[in-house]
Amino acid sequence: MQPQDKIIPTQSNQSSDKLLSLIELLSEQPEPIRLQDISRLSGLNPSTALRFINALSRRGYLAQDADTGRYYLTFKICGLAQSISSHMSVRKIALPFLRELSNVFSESCNLAVESNMSVLYVEVASSQNRTLVSTQRIGNAAALHCTGVGKLFLSQYPSDKLTGLLGQRPLEAFTEHTITDPQALGRELAHVRAVGFAYDNEECEDGTRCIAAPVRDFTGKIVAGISVSGPAVRMSDEHIAEHLPSLLDCTKQISLRLGWREGA
Repeated sequence: MQPQDKIIPTQSNQSSDKLLSLIELLSEQPEPIRLQDISRLSGLNPSTALRFINALSRRGYLAQDADTGRYYLTFKICGLAQSISSHMSVRKIALPFLRELSNVFSESCNLAVESNMSVLYVEVASSQNRTLVSTQRIGNAAALHCTGVGKLFLSQYPSDKLTGLLGQRPLEAFTEHTITDPQALGRELAHVRAVGFAYDNEECEDGTRCIAAPVRDFTGKIVAGISVSGPAVRMSDEHIAEHLPSLLDCTKQISLRLGWREGA
């Protein structure tokens, strides 16, 4: 969603692109790999591949098996990831996107995570076009089965965990629209998995409707959700359909920054 500066290709950034592609290629290998195979799979000629390999080896990101001569990535790159995660939270990454998205929808946008089998709201942005500010929602918890973000989390539960959760106690009805039948909820979650987003159709609060999409980390796991909520009279099917691409692009961009790779 955020405009990017135009990058003019140069020999330098083309080399950087090739190096990064090589790192990604090596990360996908289940076992150490020969130089010839690195060259073939990457499309680099052997001398260029070897130049990159030597550079990575000098910096400690690549090692060579002494017996076979094959190459593999070291855990040094994991250290970089750990360093990033220690000072870069999902909340910090998401906030600019939430602000932009709230103005696209002209409604409140929420970032939520799963905590103790509930949805926990950790950030909210309100549209400049609305006078009501929803920061009171930060820190509040909500049930999984009646919220858009909650359904996203439930949609990735293993079947045994989901069955156990639904069998623990009756699903609480918060409004007349709340799905309380486990089989009906199961069908709802199957639809969520198929389309990649989830609705709360006045299921948590009368008169309030929301649409939610998942934020994934480098493993592909849903670690957070972005929801847009507002009065049902404004959050019509037409309004949601018009702006849904912006929501999906928002969550995609945040996921990419968390290391998720599209199609992985």
